[in-house]
Amino acid sequence: MGWDAKDIVVVAVMPCTAKKFEIGRDDQNAAGVPDVDISITTRELSRMIARAGLKFEALPNEEFDNPLGEDTGAAVIFGATGGVMEAALRTANDWLTGKDNDKIDFTEVRGTASIKEATYKIAGMDVKVAVASGAKAAKEVMDKIASGEADWTFVEIMGCPGGCVNGGGQPIQPQYVRDTTDIKALRAKALYDADEAAVLRKSHKSPAVCELYGEGKFFESYGCHKAHEYLHTTYVARKK
Repeated sequence: MGWDAKDIVVVAVMPCTAKKFEIGRDDQNAAGVPDVDISITTRELSRMIARAGLKFEALPNEEFDNPLGEDTGAAVIFGATGGVMEAALRTANDWLTGKDNDKIDFTEVRGTASIKEATYKIAGMDVKVAVASGAKAAKEVMDKIASGEADWTFVEIMGCPGGCVNGGGQPIQPQYVRDTTDIKALRAKALYDADEAAVLRKSHKSPAVCELYGEGKFFESYGCHKAHEYLHTTYVARKK
């Protein structure tokens, strides 16, 4: 659009309280200004909506601009434990086999169990995967990797039990609801339902992604130096 990055304010609405720290990290400023200026939680946004007295069902039916382009079902399920894994498997299955596969539901990595394992035969290879959510499960998975006990091809770890749908910044439900309802399972189901109803369900089919990558485009190829510089981050050991 030709706008100066300094004139754009990016606000992220997240189910995660840790994002408030993350936006201030040293490597979150690829364009020379913060990638994200403000991070608020879904709980904070819901309270702002209530305080302002907004009634969504009473708002006029109008279209809004879509600066980030059309999303995919694969993007939607990122919020559930196993969702990142399934999105990656959909793309890996296409790329490794060299065809547009109809089978895109990898249901073994779904569900709210703290640790899930599965093996998929893709292009003649055994792709072994593991999914963990919650700090206790994450430690168990990492210990198995460190000891050499596990030989997984790909591992997904999320900090909150059930994934981002159960993040620390999500709206708080009364105790009687938490005692009688598996909230994280219901929230995950809503994401998978939205994914199933989506026209595009693979990350690499997103028009926005296709517009970014390719010869003569912003990123010349997947995993190129510029993509690493803009999209990847680094980690450091924290004191125990």
